[in-house]
Amino acid sequence: MAALAKSPVQEEISSEEVARRVAVLRRFKELLSQQRDRFREYLTVLDKQKDVIESGGAEDILSHVELEEKIVANIFSIQKVIDPLEAMYKANFPQRESDVPSLKAALQELQTEAAVRSKRNRELLSKRMTELRTEVRLLKGNPYAKRPSYSGENTASLIDIQG
Repeated sequence: MAALAKSPVQEEISSEEVARRVAVLRRFKELLSQQRDRFREYLTVLDKQKDVIESGGAEDILSHVELEEKIVANIFSIQKVIDPLEAMYKANFPQRESDVPSLKAALQELQTEAAVRSKRNRELLSKRMTELRTEVRLLKGNPYAKRPSYSGENTASLIDIQG
């Protein structure tokens, strides 16, 4: 019977292990929440980008693309941390915590929606680029565009005022 009793050292290790597991769980939940927020931000940018593509200017489109690239880079950097933490979480909590699957499900929905909206924006941008190329081709084929202006090429440079 004495062999079954736990020593005080084993209890300390077990409480340290519990603290470590709780820390892993908290950090994992925190990162999933951050990732969810980044995807929400990304969806907002994609919606604004759609409006800019439909209405607009090349500089506005460029600034939205740059913002999109920053957000996507941020999403990938957080994901690099989430993956090892998820492995630790699965090792420590094989029975799974109740709110983690709901966070992961919400994150998965946002990822899917972001992919759909990003595809839509790429198609819109492609269509807009085709329209712009057509406009440029039409300008190049315009016979009036090739004519010289009369602003100074065929005018006198000196005027005889003495008469």
